[in-house]
Amino acid sequence: MTKGIILAGGTGSRLYPLTASLNKHQLPVFDKPMIYYPLSLLMLAGIRDLAIVSSESDLIGFKNLFGDGSKFGISINYIKQARPDGISDALLCVEEFVDQEDCMVVLGDNIFYGDQMGTLLSNCHASKYAANIFAIQVDDPQRYGVICFDEDNEIIDIVEKPLNPKSNWAICGLYHLDNSCFKRARGLSKSRRNELEITDLIKSYLDTKDLNVVKLGRGYSWFDVGTIEALFAASQFISIVQGRQNVSIGAIEEIALAKNYISTSECEELIRQMPDSYYSDILKKSSL
Repeated sequence: MTKGIILAGGTGSRLYPLTASLNKHQLPVFDKPMIYYPLSLLMLAGIRDLAIVSSESDLIGFKNLFGDGSKFGISINYIKQARPDGISDALLCVEEFVDQEDCMVVLGDNIFYGDQMGTLLSNCHASKYAANIFAIQVDDPQRYGVICFDEDNEIIDIVEKPLNPKSNWAICGLYHLDNSCFKRARGLSKSRRNELEITDLIKSYLDTKDLNVVKLGRGYSWFDVGTIEALFAASQFISIVQGRQNVSIGAIEEIALAKNYISTSECEELIRQMPDSYYSDILKKSSL
C-alpha cells in the first residue's frame, strides 16, 4: 500500500512578509489554503494513509485544518522535521511511517491540474520502475532540476539549476519512490547548500536504471508556488477554471465523495458545518 507524503517545511523566505508569521503552505491560493492542493492530489491517486512533514510549531496549524483526516475518510499523520535540511532529509523523517511500503511524495507548494492526473498517479503503483518522477516543459528551466534526453528519448542526465540548460523538461515536485529511497538518502552527501538534495536522490535511481519519467504534456498545468508571482498566477488560474467550468480544484470533500471515502450524507454534513463562503457555495454546486 502506497503511503502519501506532503513536505510542508521551509521558511518561505521568498514570500516574505507573507510568511513572517505563517507557514507558506497555509497561504491562500484563490479560495483555499495552498496545502489543500497537494492533499487532494494524493487523494486522487487513491492514497488514504498520509503524513504531513513540517516544523513542530507549523504542524499545529495543519492539525487545526484537517484533524486526523477521518472526516474525509483518510488518515493524516503529522511528523516533525527538526530543521529544513533538504527534501531528501525530510524523507528520512518519514521512514518509520512508510515502513516497508513505497511512497508518493509531493512538495506542499506544488499545484497540478489535468483531466487524467489521477490516472497517471495511479499508474505509478503498477510501474516496473523503482522511481517514477514527473516532468513538464517550462520556459525557465534554469530555475529547476532539468532532465536531459538522448535521441531515443532515454534519460542521460539530470542537472540541478543549469546555467545553460540542454533541455526544457523540468522536474516537478512529485515523486513515486520505492522503499530503497531511505537507504539511498542516507548514502547522500550534503550539497554546497548544506542540504541532502532530491536531485542527488533521483540520480541514484538513474544510476541503477530504476528511474522512469512521466512527461506531463499539453493539457496539464503545474505551478511551483514559491514566489509571489507564481502564487498570484496560480490563484488567477484556479479562479478562471473554477468560474468558467463550475468546478472546484483541490476540494478535498468533493474528492473524498467521488472516491467513496465518505458518503453523500457525510459530505452534505461537512458542507453544512461550513460558514457561507465562495468555497462552500462551489462545493454545493459541484458535489451535490
